[in-house]
Amino acid sequence: MGEKQCRFRNSAYITAISFFSLFLYLVLFVARSFDDNRTTSWQDVFTVANPFIVFSFLVICILAAWLLSRLSLGERYPSFLLFGSSFAVSACFWSEPEVIVDASRYFAEAKYLELYGVGFFLREWGRAIAVWTDLPVVPFFYGLIFKVFGESRFYIQIFTSCLFSLSIVLTCQVGKKLWDEDTGFYAGLLLLGIPYLYTQVPLMLVDVPSMFFLLLAIFSFLSALEKGNALRILLSSFAITLAFYSKYSLWLMLSLLIIIALTYRHSLPGLKTSVYLTRALAIALVSAFLIGAVFIYHYAPLSEQISLLLSYQRPGLQRWGESFLSTFFFQIHPLITLAAAYSLYEAWRKKDIKYLGVLWLVALVFFFQIRRIRYIIMVFPMLTLMASYGLQRIRQKEIISFITLSAVAMSIVVGVFAYLPFLRQNSASNLANAGKYLDSLGITGAEVFTIPSENSFVNPAVAVPVLDLFTKKQLIYNYVEKKPYSAGELSHSPFRFSWEYKNPRYYTVTERIGEDGSAIVLIFDGKTDEVPEGLKQRLAGLSKKVSFDKTDNVYEYQTFITIYYR
Repeated sequence: MGEKQCRFRNSAYITAISFFSLFLYLVLFVARSFDDNRTTSWQDVFTVANPFIVFSFLVICILAAWLLSRLSLGERYPSFLLFGSSFAVSACFWSEPEVIVDASRYFAEAKYLELYGVGFFLREWGRAIAVWTDLPVVPFFYGLIFKVFGESRFYIQIFTSCLFSLSIVLTCQVGKKLWDEDTGFYAGLLLLGIPYLYTQVPLMLVDVPSMFFLLLAIFSFLSALEKGNALRILLSSFAITLAFYSKYSLWLMLSLLIIIALTYRHSLPGLKTSVYLTRALAIALVSAFLIGAVFIYHYAPLSEQISLLLSYQRPGLQRWGESFLSTFFFQIHPLITLAAAYSLYEAWRKKDIKYLGVLWLVALVFFFQIRRIRYIIMVFPMLTLMASYGLQRIRQKEIISFITLSAVAMSIVVGVFAYLPFLRQNSASNLANAGKYLDSLGITGAEVFTIPSENSFVNPAVAVPVLDLFTKKQLIYNYVEKKPYSAGELSHSPFRFSWEYKNPRYYTVTERIGEDGSAIVLIFDGKTDEVPEGLKQRLAGLSKKVSFDKTDNVYEYQTFITIYYR
């Protein structure tokens, strides 16, 4: 085929892909009622976002994707390009409020380390430090950041954005080890084609860090099998231990390492089987020792958590789930899902046994019917590796690049111009705005009172640590435990943890804040603004009042704040 014909064919492909990308957006928008995601359903986000503005920016960004596809992306410094671009995109979402109440738990645990030190945290985690079904690794790192840099959400967001970007780089490196540099590079780039992922990076949760620790365990495991020196084996075992104690769902996901060990042997033809098995066994034994030592030391809280997971969390997954249609076609760009599905045929055609390594985690999601997208974030890199593997069937590199960049373009546009405006309208932003306002006042601290209504299904006490995250002022909070529901009713509630809230001891009054330099903060759950009689007399002496009552009209649970001060 002549050069002119080749250019004409490529132009036809580019035009078809461009129109198909725009068509996909229109289809998803029209069918948005099928999206039942709990956080960023298209049906909800477009009650705030303007679909025509999103479409206009999408046209512009697809044009930009075409221009970029003509360049030799990633040929010289692929890791630097992936890290820098992903960090910049994630930073656009730092203004998002803490929209998921689980953040209160991780902040509370991290603050213990900040105030009382590393030794206290390691010794008292699960004892004096109340935990729910949280493992210690991620709160430990959050606490270290607070202790070294100061108690600021800004530093946490730099950290989580770095882990997100490093996850993309590690995805690239894993793909390179399993197949080749192009497969790895486009797999890393395709992680930017998951708009839901952007909304999770700025949050003080454990899901994005857990994705990083799983990828670190996979990459270090592959490196140790390949190189095999004592240091790499030790580092691999340490990485596996970090992943193990990052999130309980990773216990299942770490079974991937067994599949990798069984399939990666064929990639090292010059290595003796006995040496390969010795390395794998050494990693397994050292990892088991490290994991077992931690488990024995914290046996009581860990065994209680496992019991809770089996009796409450596992059956709850069936009640709190989201459809696979929502996850794999709305929250993940459809081209990624379609390319990943095609890769099954391509791997079968090639009889590629290494493919089983990346397929394993995605297969587990469907086999166990894990329908909550937050619980499968760590699977996304494997999905994009599958998608990139499928795209490699296309011979023209420019076409692969354009398909990838068009998926990224649509995801960034939807994330920035639809998801982010919607999330910033969430009532959780009241906590962020109230915290900033407290910092602007000439006070030494504030006393907080939470006022639930009779039918509160979320305990407003969990909002106190989130408010603390957004203010530098000292907070005093004396939690009075009062559960409006019976134990039987709470046993099935998705917000059960909020009613089992344990007030951190650092909120208890130790040194009384002077009356002249204090404020009173009332946190309502959105269903009542009636002040209890016992508080009215104290509030009467405070002449100034400001309220933060933004409501999103989507979620039933709302958080409203009123600040009283002189």
